[in-house]
Amino acid sequence: MSEKALISGSLAYDVIMRFPGRFSDHILADRIHSLSVAFMVTDLRREFGGCAGNIAYTLMLLGDEALPVGAAGKDFAAYAERLDELGISRRHIKRLDDAFTAQAFINTDDDGNQITAFHPGAMSRAHEQPLPTGTGAAIGIVAPDGRDAMIQRAEAFHAAGIPFIFDPGQGLPMFGETELITFMDQADWLAMNDYEAGMFSKTTHLKLKEVAKQVKAMIVTHGAEGSSIYVDGEEIAIPAVQPNALVDPTGCGDAYRAGLLHGMLHRYDWETTGRIASLAGSIKVASQGTQNHLFTTEEFAARFEAAFGYRYA
Repeated sequence: MSEKALISGSLAYDVIMRFPGRFSDHILADRIHSLSVAFMVTDLRREFGGCAGNIAYTLMLLGDEALPVGAAGKDFAAYAERLDELGISRRHIKRLDDAFTAQAFINTDDDGNQITAFHPGAMSRAHEQPLPTGTGAAIGIVAPDGRDAMIQRAEAFHAAGIPFIFDPGQGLPMFGETELITFMDQADWLAMNDYEAGMFSKTTHLKLKEVAKQVKAMIVTHGAEGSSIYVDGEEIAIPAVQPNALVDPTGCGDAYRAGLLHGMLHRYDWETTGRIASLAGSIKVASQGTQNHLFTTEEFAARFEAAFGYRYA
């Protein structure tokens, strides 16, 4: 049985390029102050992305109904067509005809160094799309988006009594101590990677154990080292799942969060919920791009049993 979740966050196009060489070979150290370079790229692809889109995609694969909430621009047609084909609702995505959809242009060299340009576009005005609180959604998430939208949506979730995860992600530097504490007070759960958790602690002047006491649970991911769920004064260690291949980690965190939402929607215990999230992230790592991994619910359940030794569904 599927359940509904409101996914507040960004929608974006990711333009991903590869430079066959090293950036450092084409940059003069003594001329950094007057840099003028051009890199001829051999590979280029355009991917559908953004936190709301990525989370909604994996949650859909897990069998639940995802309702993305965000803003897109005048170039949204291809993304809209894709969402329609996937059966993901775009009723709560505001299209702005005087802006572009958010876009990241990422160029990676042979050493793994990256040069990225990001245009927020419509994301900067995502707050113009209010949170739809009458959808019957049982849960939600505030993922990275425009600053005003994240503040507005957290307030709306809290006021409507809809439990939600606060996931500051790369948007964390936009907020100061008072704002992060307010988010923490409004949210039911916090989800961060270990670096973000450290920054959250530094900005709020609270130890992570103190932060964990303010919410029902705090989830901290550690990449290949697994993740930790802090709940009821205890730490539950969630093991990582070895991926079939190490292809592309981009979007792994979003897949993990979709797994969290799935487990919470179906009221699994935290050990199982964390393992669902861990497996979802692992499957994503083995696929290029953030929304190209595929599995059926039956395949996922079988892989879960193979990884952890028991069936959860």
